Amino acid sequence: MAAAALALLFCLCLLPLLWWASGWWLQRCLGARGRDSRTPLCDRPGAARRDSDALRVLFVTAHPDDEAMFFAPSILSLPFARLWLLCCSTGHYYGQGDLRKKELLQSCEVLGIPPSNVAIVDHRDLPDHPSVEWDLHLLAALIMKHLESNRINLVVTFDAEGVSGHTNHKSIYTAIRYLHSEKQLPEGCRVLTLETVSLFRKYLSLFDVPISCLQDQDVLFVLAKEDAALAQKAMRCHRSQLLWFRHLYIRFSRYMVVNSLRFL
Repeated sequence: MAAAALALLFCLCLLPLLWWASGWWLQRCLGARGRDSRTPLCDRPGAARRDSDALRVLFVTAHPDDEAMFFAPSILSLPFARLWLLCCSTGHYYGQGDLRKKELLQSCEVLGIPPSNVAIVDHRDLPDHPSVEWDLHLLAALIMKHLESNRINLVVTFDAEGVSGHTNHKSIYTAIRYLHSEKQLPEGCRVLTLETVSLFRKYLSLFDVPISCLQDQDVLFVLAKEDAALAQKAMRCHRSQLLWFRHLYIRFSRYMVVNSLRFL
């Protein structure tokens, strides 16, 4: 027992050192070039031109904090684009909807999305609940409204597994998949979905970068050190959600520094 406890203590002490070493390695590979060190979407074959008027991106999320918890690498990797966020609920599961809306706007300010470009849906048929599947047609209509009114030509959202497996996340994918398969999306509008990875990879932080580079994806975003700090700052705006395990998530989740995405 003593030997096992000593081994566990050694591993816990070693983790921060390994995390720091992985950050040092990534900085050496990427260089200290800030935003230019990331993989730009527009350099990918078939993607939109690198033009602020051409790329109009809508991030569709389910709850306040999704934008920072999952999509921060994508948001911070598109400084040349015009960005919008559609959050499909207020996150009122624990009765904190009003507070969470304020936290979302603070987070978006850190990430560079202006308040005028943030829409938060408060609809009784779209409750924040892990076991509630949202109405397909209601959700599709809300998304279409924002696509058309803002002339969006790129949507970024969850994949079929919803990253965390949350039913609300999956509902968003289902609605956007429906619009895509029924050819109801505006002409020229494309969809990128955030890849769900295994639980093991999810908490590898920067160690997942080499694995992600070897995987098949259409777009890969990796944050440099200064923007990884911005992503963490945005997540900390959601103070009502910062339970002890969320602090571990901020430190170790690969979604705070890496986004791999695929086109529908």
